[in-house]
Amino acid sequence: MPLDSNEPGIRALFRYRPETAHPLILLSEVLLCGESTLTRGERELIAAYVSARNKCRFCFYTHAAFAAVRAPEGMSLVEQVCEDLDTAPVPEKLRALLRIAGTVQEDARQVTSEQVDAARAAGATDVEVHDTVLIAAAFCMYNRYVDGLATFTPEDPAVYMARAEMSDGYVAVNGTPERLAS
Repeated sequence: MPLDSNEPGIRALFRYRPETAHPLILLSEVLLCGESTLTRGERELIAAYVSARNKCRFCFYTHAAFAAVRAPEGMSLVEQVCEDLDTAPVPEKLRALLRIAGTVQEDARQVTSEQVDAARAAGATDVEVHDTVLIAAAFCMYNRYVDGLATFTPEDPAVYMARAEMSDGYVAVNGTPERLAS
């Protein structure tokens, strides 16, 4: 069921139901932009990876761009991670966390203690494991929300890159800070 909106992706849905947008934007802000020992780029990469696996073009393009502007390797790194995580040039800790995120995307009940132990052995904290699982779970929901309502998805990657370069966070991008603060 497509919505009658020219706005892309989740932004159309947020305009359609602002009362549901508020908590979802705040969740994204905390998970992707809040204080963390994982960098913003790493967290955006987790979101992009899950979105790619879910084949959600809007969320993948958006979060791939946010990750790419924060990585010296740019979009090349995002593409390598999504094509072959085992050979992608990422630190072992991030690879282990991405494996957990991939398992959450497939079936969260299949996350194993071995995966968590491998992440810990690579230097991940319990909070980083927690946040990885929550980012992956949240993006499975966001992906289904965006695709389930057949939102408009621009095909030009430059649209997403321009937005990623101008944004520090989701509250400022998706809503007016004054409105969301109340």
